[in-house]
Amino acid sequence: MSEPLSRFTVSIPQSLLEQFDAVSAGKGYGSRSEAVRDAIRDSLVEHQWTESREAGEVVGTIVLVYDHQTRRTSEELIDQQHHHHHNVLSSLHIHLDERNCLEVIVVRGTGSEVSHLADALISLRGVKHGRLVCSTTGTDLA
Repeated sequence: MSEPLSRFTVSIPQSLLEQFDAVSAGKGYGSRSEAVRDAIRDSLVEHQWTESREAGEVVGTIVLVYDHQTRRTSEELIDQQHHHHHNVLSSLHIHLDERNCLEVIVVRGTGSEVSHLADALISLRGVKHGRLVCSTTGTDLA
């Protein structure tokens, strides 16, 4: 059985509402309520990440594009993942072309642990672009 819904009123400038409705429609939301619920969830997940730097569990992905021909980059990526094996749940390696690879690493731990690992990987020589995408285990969201 799903949780009962609550209604509330929000006062915002008309132009802001029009922008929100346009973005929501462009993303395929069937209603303003669904878009607002997702925006609230996104805000809660961001808050969870900032509050769980030392405690609480978060999940995320580290996305890396790197030149595999740069000396020791591939080995360092593997070494770091093994060193942080308790945080690395899975990884996916894709060959983009003869030189460039995409690595997607699924991680779990405290915000501090996961951010530290992401920083260590993104700053490796040979990594052309990297990003930590933060998410939640979902246990605290409705």
